[in-house]
Amino acid sequence: MAEQGRNCETLDLIARLQIVLTRTDLDCNCRELLSGALERFSDLETRRLSRRSLLRARDHKDRIAAILALLSELNQLTENERDRTVFVEMALLLDEIGHSAAAGAAALRDIDPPKGNCPRDELSCAVSTIRR
Repeated sequence: MAEQGRNCETLDLIARLQIVLTRTDLDCNCRELLSGALERFSDLETRRLSRRSLLRARDHKDRIAAILALLSELNQLTENERDRTVFVEMALLLDEIGHSAAAGAAALRDIDPPKGNCPRDELSCAVSTIRR
């Protein structure tokens, strides 16, 4: 969730810059150039943040795959296992899969967060109004 907060902060900063810079007293041609440049920068930054979140999700997927390989030993265990700590270790591995799955899902949700999650969502509305 901290990552989503940083993503929102980055996009909010871009939105605030767009608001301030597009409201300055520029001639129409300069304003159009500036608006276009800010729009392209915003799009690039959104793609960069999405790419980073996707990489985080893939890392969690790879982690889960590695843990599943370790869990394959569970097939060789029986209820007569002398070393009972092996069951605790396997349980911890399953717990870790759950944590990695939740973190991976959160990373994927960061790519297109629900609009209400950003604390300064009103800036996004203002920016989209200015763009029109």
